[in-house]
Amino acid sequence: VKFLGESVDDCGGGYSESIAEICDELMQSKLPLLIPTPNGRDESGTSRDCYLLNPTLRSQSHMQSFRFLGILMGIAIRTGAPLSLTLAEPVWKQLSGSNLTPKDITEVDRDYMPGLMCIRDMDADTKAFAAMDMAFSTPSAAGQEVLLSNRYRRVTAENRNEYVKLALNYRLHEFDQAVAAVREGISGVVPVPLFSLFTGYELETMVCGSPDIPIHLLKSVATYKGVEATSPLVSWFWAVMEEFSITERSLFLRFVWGRTRLPRSIADFRGRDFVLQILDKYQPPDDFLPESYTCFFLLKMPRYTSKQVLRDKLRYAIHFCKSIDTDEYARVNLPTGDGANSESSEYQDSVIESEQEHNIEFSTGGGSGVPPPPPPPPQGGGGGLPSASLH
Repeated sequence: VKFLGESVDDCGGGYSESIAEICDELMQSKLPLLIPTPNGRDESGTSRDCYLLNPTLRSQSHMQSFRFLGILMGIAIRTGAPLSLTLAEPVWKQLSGSNLTPKDITEVDRDYMPGLMCIRDMDADTKAFAAMDMAFSTPSAAGQEVLLSNRYRRVTAENRNEYVKLALNYRLHEFDQAVAAVREGISGVVPVPLFSLFTGYELETMVCGSPDIPIHLLKSVATYKGVEATSPLVSWFWAVMEEFSITERSLFLRFVWGRTRLPRSIADFRGRDFVLQILDKYQPPDDFLPESYTCFFLLKMPRYTSKQVLRDKLRYAIHFCKSIDTDEYARVNLPTGDGANSESSEYQDSVIESEQEHNIEFSTGGGSGVPPPPPPPPQGGGGGLPSASLH
């Protein structure tokens, strides 16, 4: 596949990268399909870092977008290639065919149900309700006020029970149209009626894999080239991976595979091994950064002399090599001057030539290799070699 306007010939890595970019954009408010939970907006309660389907979108184009999201979910189930979506538990519950309960509302909006119950249980004091001057409307999950009835304008002691009933019914069903569109999209790829056999959590795992990125699962599909599995270098690598945070593990997967999550089981790797290859042609090894080939789930590393060097070089690479190089940033920022040795320069020239044919994604490095804070990545120095990701 040739990606128009992008320097990538796809053998799998480009596709994975594009899906990861789609998921990122969905959760960065660049598209209106997903919204943060009310708890996330208020920084309180559970599911603060999760997203909901936007219940305010009703147009045909928005429904088509929700259906496309469902198609992506169906493909993820079929292929075992997880999506990096952080949707709240009630979303998965509805997608699996279950109905929401008041407990599900509290999961994403901590203050809503207590407020509603307070109105229900108040003393029937006409003056107290008049003093509240509360409109006969309720906030949606998106934070917009929704009128619940054309019959009433204000909540009173007499109509409060009807208000509570209507408000609760609205919040329990406000996502129904969006959920139906997503399920329709999924049904074009996998049989949706079978979802009744799974819980919401099980469906989330099928679509999104494991957000925890268990290292033992990655290690179970690892193979090695140019190094023994029992060597100190391999032990350092896995020790560094164990020390990485969940975010850094996700960045590592993005660097080597174009994805941000692991499949849910060994079977879902579909025979694709993670390959760690050690090369001795990089001398001195501590001056060079690792390379990755996302189409082949391959990481190439120099034979680093210590665990600390390995950690610093790998961390630099995963933070500053996350996008396809279409603006030739790596080419114009290659190390120059007295600090760049001829061997490194010759290799860099060969990599640039290779990039034109295969599209290699660069992050310039050098010097000590200790990663500076992003963004942007600084110009490399001292004979540093670009880390690359071949798509």
